[in-house]
Amino acid sequence: MLGVFCFVFSIGFWIARLRLAANQETPNTKHQTPMSLNKLADQYLAGVAQLRAAVAGMTREQLTARPVAGKWSTLEVVCHLSDFDPILVDRMKRILSMAGDVPLLLAADENLFLTALNYNERDVNEELAVIDATRTQMARIIRGLTPEQLQLTGNHNKRGIQTLEKVIGMACSHIPHHCTFIAEKRNALGV
Repeated sequence: MLGVFCFVFSIGFWIARLRLAANQETPNTKHQTPMSLNKLADQYLAGVAQLRAAVAGMTREQLTARPVAGKWSTLEVVCHLSDFDPILVDRMKRILSMAGDVPLLLAADENLFLTALNYNERDVNEELAVIDATRTQMARIIRGLTPEQLQLTGNHNKRGIQTLEKVIGMACSHIPHHCTFIAEKRNALGV
Protein backbone atom coordinates (compact mmCIF):
# COMPACT_ATOMS: atom_id res chain seq x y z
CA MET A 1 0.00 0.00 0.00
CA LEU A 2 2.81 2.41 0.86
CA GLY A 3 4.44 1.66 -2.50
CA VAL A 4 1.23 2.63 -4.33
CA PHE A 5 1.03 5.86 -2.34
CA CYS A 6 4.66 6.73 -3.14
CA PHE A 7 4.10 5.97 -6.82
CA VAL A 8 0.95 8.12 -6.99
CA PHE A 9 2.65 10.93 -5.06
CA SER A 10 5.64 10.76 -7.41
CA ILE A 11 3.42 11.02 -10.47
CA GLY A 12 1.61 14.01 -8.93
CA PHE A 13 4.92 15.68 -8.18
CA TRP A 14 6.17 15.33 -11.75
CA ILE A 15 2.88 16.50 -13.22
CA ALA A 16 3.12 19.60 -11.01
CA ARG A 17 6.72 20.19 -12.18
CA LEU A 18 5.63 19.93 -15.83
CA ARG A 19 2.77 22.38 -15.24
CA LEU A 20 5.20 24.71 -13.53
CA ALA A 21 7.58 24.61 -16.46
CA ALA A 22 4.73 25.30 -18.89
CA ASN A 23 3.43 28.23 -16.83
CA GLN A 24 6.80 29.84 -16.03
CA GLU A 25 8.55 30.41 -19.32
CA THR A 26 9.38 34.07 -18.73
CA PRO A 27 7.70 35.55 -15.66
CA ASN A 28 7.28 39.31 -15.95
CA THR A 29 8.47 40.73 -12.64
CA LYS A 30 9.93 43.96 -14.00
CA HIS A 31 6.76 45.85 -13.08
CA GLN A 32 7.34 45.10 -9.39
CA THR A 33 9.58 47.48 -7.48
CA PRO A 34 10.54 47.75 -3.82
CA MET A 35 7.97 50.57 -3.60
CA SER A 36 5.21 48.32 -4.94
CA LEU A 37 6.28 45.59 -2.51
CA ASN A 38 5.86 48.16 0.28
CA LYS A 39 2.41 49.01 -1.08
CA LEU A 40 1.56 45.30 -1.21
CA ALA A 41 2.64 44.93 2.43
CA ASP A 42 0.61 48.03 3.37
CA GLN A 43 -2.46 46.63 1.61
CA TYR A 44 -1.99 43.33 3.44
CA LEU A 45 -1.69 45.12 6.80
CA ALA A 46 -4.71 47.35 6.10
CA GLY A 47 -6.97 44.34 6.54
CA VAL A 48 -6.34 44.38 10.29
CA ALA A 49 -7.66 47.93 10.73
CA GLN A 50 -10.55 47.22 8.39
CA LEU A 51 -11.60 44.18 10.43
CA ARG A 52 -11.22 46.03 13.74
CA ALA A 53 -13.43 48.84 12.39
CA ALA A 54 -15.99 46.33 11.14
CA VAL A 55 -16.51 44.83 14.61
CA ALA A 56 -15.96 47.98 16.69
CA GLY A 57 -18.58 48.58 19.35
CA MET A 58 -20.38 45.26 18.90
CA THR A 59 -21.52 43.50 22.06
CA ARG A 60 -20.92 39.80 22.68
CA GLU A 61 -24.60 39.19 21.93
CA GLN A 62 -24.32 41.02 18.61
CA LEU A 63 -21.08 39.22 17.75
CA THR A 64 -22.66 35.79 18.28
CA ALA A 65 -26.02 36.59 16.66
CA ARG A 66 -26.93 35.10 13.29
CA PRO A 67 -29.25 37.78 11.92
CA VAL A 68 -28.92 36.59 8.33
CA ALA A 69 -30.41 33.13 7.82
CA GLY A 70 -27.89 30.47 6.86
CA LYS A 71 -24.87 32.74 7.47
CA TRP A 72 -22.19 32.67 10.14
CA SER A 73 -22.21 35.02 13.12
CA THR A 74 -19.76 37.92 13.13
CA LEU A 75 -17.62 36.13 15.73
CA GLU A 76 -17.58 33.03 13.52
CA VAL A 77 -16.35 35.18 10.63
CA VAL A 78 -13.59 36.70 12.78
CA CYS A 79 -12.56 33.24 14.05
CA HIS A 80 -12.48 31.96 10.47
CA LEU A 81 -10.15 34.81 9.54
CA SER A 82 -8.02 34.16 12.63
CA ASP A 83 -7.70 30.47 11.77
CA PHE A 84 -7.08 30.95 8.05
CA ASP A 85 -4.62 33.86 8.14
CA PRO A 86 -1.93 31.58 9.62
CA ILE A 87 -2.77 28.97 6.97
CA LEU A 88 -2.23 31.51 4.20
CA VAL A 89 1.00 32.66 5.84
CA ASP A 90 2.16 29.05 6.11
CA ARG A 91 1.62 28.70 2.36
CA MET A 92 3.63 31.88 1.72
CA LYS A 93 6.46 30.71 3.98
CA ARG A 94 6.52 27.25 2.37
CA ILE A 95 6.84 28.80 -1.07
CA LEU A 96 9.67 31.07 0.11
CA SER A 97 11.58 28.53 2.19
CA MET A 98 11.32 25.69 -0.33
CA ALA A 99 12.18 27.81 -3.37
CA GLY A 100 14.19 24.98 -4.94
CA ASP A 101 11.11 22.76 -4.93
CA VAL A 102 7.43 23.26 -5.55
CA PRO A 103 6.05 22.72 -2.04
CA LEU A 104 2.68 21.15 -1.41
CA LEU A 105 0.11 23.63 -0.13
CA LEU A 106 -2.73 21.89 1.68
CA ALA A 107 -6.37 22.88 1.41
CA ALA A 108 -8.41 23.46 4.54
CA ASP A 109 -12.19 23.22 4.94
CA GLU A 110 -13.61 26.25 6.75
CA ASN A 111 -16.80 24.38 7.62
CA LEU A 112 -14.85 21.66 9.45
CA PHE A 113 -13.02 24.37 11.40
CA LEU A 114 -16.35 26.02 12.27
CA THR A 115 -17.87 22.83 13.69
CA ALA A 116 -14.76 21.58 15.50
CA LEU A 117 -13.21 24.72 16.99
CA ASN A 118 -15.98 26.29 19.11
CA TYR A 119 -16.03 29.60 17.29
CA ASN A 120 -18.84 31.16 19.36
CA GLU A 121 -16.98 30.35 22.60
CA ARG A 122 -13.88 32.28 21.56
CA ASP A 123 -12.91 35.86 22.39
CA VAL A 124 -13.02 38.43 19.59
CA ASN A 125 -10.07 40.42 20.99
CA GLU A 126 -7.87 37.31 21.13
CA GLU A 127 -8.80 36.49 17.54
CA LEU A 128 -8.03 40.03 16.39
CA ALA A 129 -4.67 39.85 18.18
CA VAL A 130 -3.77 36.65 16.29
CA ILE A 131 -4.61 38.31 12.96
CA ASP A 132 -2.68 41.45 13.91
CA ALA A 133 0.45 39.54 14.97
CA THR A 134 0.32 37.21 11.96
CA ARG A 135 -0.04 40.04 9.47
CA THR A 136 2.53 42.29 11.14
CA GLN A 137 5.14 39.55 10.94
CA MET A 138 4.33 38.58 7.35
CA ALA A 139 4.18 42.21 6.16
CA ARG A 140 7.79 42.64 7.31
CA ILE A 141 8.73 39.57 5.24
CA ILE A 142 6.81 40.88 2.20
CA ARG A 143 8.67 44.21 2.39
CA GLY A 144 11.98 42.33 2.14
CA LEU A 145 11.05 40.27 -0.92
CA THR A 146 12.53 40.64 -4.36
CA PRO A 147 10.23 40.90 -7.39
CA GLU A 148 11.53 37.52 -8.55
CA GLN A 149 10.42 35.85 -5.33
CA LEU A 150 6.81 36.79 -6.08
CA GLN A 151 6.96 34.32 -8.98
CA LEU A 152 8.01 31.36 -6.81
CA THR A 153 5.34 28.69 -6.74
CA GLY A 154 3.67 26.08 -4.61
CA ASN A 155 1.31 23.30 -5.60
CA HIS A 156 -2.08 23.59 -3.91
CA ASN A 157 -3.60 20.14 -3.60
CA LYS A 158 -6.93 21.37 -5.03
CA ARG A 159 -6.10 24.52 -7.03
CA GLY A 160 -2.80 23.47 -8.57
CA ILE A 161 0.24 25.67 -9.10
CA GLN A 162 0.05 29.09 -7.40
CA THR A 163 2.58 31.90 -7.32
CA LEU A 164 3.55 33.61 -4.10
CA GLU A 165 2.09 36.79 -5.59
CA LYS A 166 -1.28 35.07 -6.01
CA VAL A 167 -1.28 33.72 -2.44
CA ILE A 168 -0.44 37.19 -1.07
CA GLY A 169 -3.20 38.65 -3.24
CA MET A 170 -5.70 36.13 -1.87
CA ALA A 171 -4.64 37.04 1.66
CA CYS A 172 -5.01 40.78 0.88
CA SER A 173 -8.58 40.29 -0.33
CA HIS A 174 -9.67 37.79 2.33
CA ILE A 175 -10.53 40.26 5.10
CA PRO A 176 -12.25 42.84 2.83
CA HIS A 177 -14.31 39.99 1.34
CA HIS A 178 -15.55 38.96 4.78
CA CYS A 179 -16.04 42.53 6.03
CA THR A 180 -18.90 42.86 3.53
CA PHE A 181 -20.64 39.98 5.35
CA ILE A 182 -20.03 41.64 8.72
CA ALA A 183 -21.57 44.86 7.37
CA GLU A 184 -24.60 42.85 6.24
CA LYS A 185 -24.97 41.42 9.75
CA ARG A 186 -24.59 44.85 11.38
CA ASN A 187 -27.24 46.21 9.06
CA ALA A 188 -29.61 43.35 9.91
CA LEU A 189 -29.00 43.98 13.63
CA GLY A 190 -29.44 47.73 13.26
CA VAL A 191 -25.95 48.54 14.65
